[in-house]
Amino acid sequence: MLHIFVDADACPVKQEVYRVAGRYRLEVTLVANSWMRVPDERWIALQVVKDGFDAADDWIVEHVQTDDIVVSADIPLASRCLKKSARVIGPTGKPFTEDNIGMAVASRELMSGLRSAGEITGGPPPLIKRDRARFLQQLDNVIQSIRREHSK
Repeated sequence: MLHIFVDADACPVKQEVYRVAGRYRLEVTLVANSWMRVPDERWIALQVVKDGFDAADDWIVEHVQTDDIVVSADIPLASRCLKKSARVIGPTGKPFTEDNIGMAVASRELMSGLRSAGEITGGPPPLIKRDRARFLQQLDNVIQSIRREHSK
């Protein structure tokens, strides 16, 4: 059954995930390095992983299955999940696919180098209303697409 995994520590679209998952009656697992408040619904679970570099990512990759959905802005995690035939959506609604993940990894490496050299400071821009709307639409589209494929 379709499952949504959320890389939850810094995810700004958890409420949107709950809304869409509730409409489709899908299970959601939030994976984080520390406890956080989640709605008291039996279809929402919080998995707290031990502290450690990539512990949450490793847990998600270990549990994700074909056509599950992962919500994360983490490009290396997206790449690992795509290799397991999962669907991956960033918080701005941008889907990570086999066609665009190579460019995303390369851009990440370039930006990391520029940050290390002091050329770039600061993180990504804050999420705006349009990003949230795009995320909602993309999550809905991915769920519909998976359901269509499984009904054939």
